[in-house]
Amino acid sequence: MPRLFTGLEIPSDLALELSMLRGGLSGARWIDSENYHITLRFIGDIDHATASDVASTLGHVRREPFTVTIDGLSFFGGDRPRAIVAKVRPSAPLVQLQADHERLLRRIGIAPEPRKFTPHVTLARLRDASTHAVADYLGARGFLPRSFAVHRFVLFSSRDSTGGGPYVIEAAYPLLARADARASARAGGGEPYAATDEARASHG
Repeated sequence: MPRLFTGLEIPSDLALELSMLRGGLSGARWIDSENYHITLRFIGDIDHATASDVASTLGHVRREPFTVTIDGLSFFGGDRPRAIVAKVRPSAPLVQLQADHERLLRRIGIAPEPRKFTPHVTLARLRDASTHAVADYLGARGFLPRSFAVHRFVLFSSRDSTGGGPYVIEAAYPLLARADARASARAGGGEPYAATDEARASHG
C-alpha cells in the first residue's frame, strides 16, 4: 500500500546550501539533503487503485512555471519544538497550485486536508530539544532569502520510517506556459510520465 504526497523538488545547489545549516542543536535528527522537498498535499497510505486515480487526476492541473522563495529559518511546535524548517513564501502561484491539488483530490474521494497550508522545507526533526536551544540555534544561523524557478511538481512515495524518506518520484507533471499548455492540450498531452531511472537518480 503506497504512502503518497505531492510536492516540489529543491534544486541541488540550494539543497547543498541548506545542508550546511546542519549541526549545533542537541536532539536534532537532520534530514538528508536529497530528501529536501516542499510538500503540497499529503495523501497518505492508499491502495493501488486509488493511487492510480491520484496519478491520473493530477494530470489535469494547468499552471504556469513560477518562482519559489525561501525566506529564512524557523521551527514548528511552539513550547515543544518538533522541527527546524526553512520557511517558504506563500506566493499566489504556490498557493493556487496547492489549492488545485486539494480540489482535484477531494473530487476522487481523498479526505480533505484539515491543516492550513504552510509551505516549508523540513531540515531536522527534533526530540527533547528545548525552546532555548532552538532559539540559540536560529540566532546563530543567518540565511538570506533564496529563490528558484519551478517547472514541475511531482508525486512522491515514501516508506514508513523514522523521520521520513527515502522518497521516490512516482510521476512528474510539467508546469507549462500558456502557449505550451494549449499545444499540449491539442496534442492530447497532460498525462503524467512515470519516473525514469534518470529522474530517480537525480533526486537521490
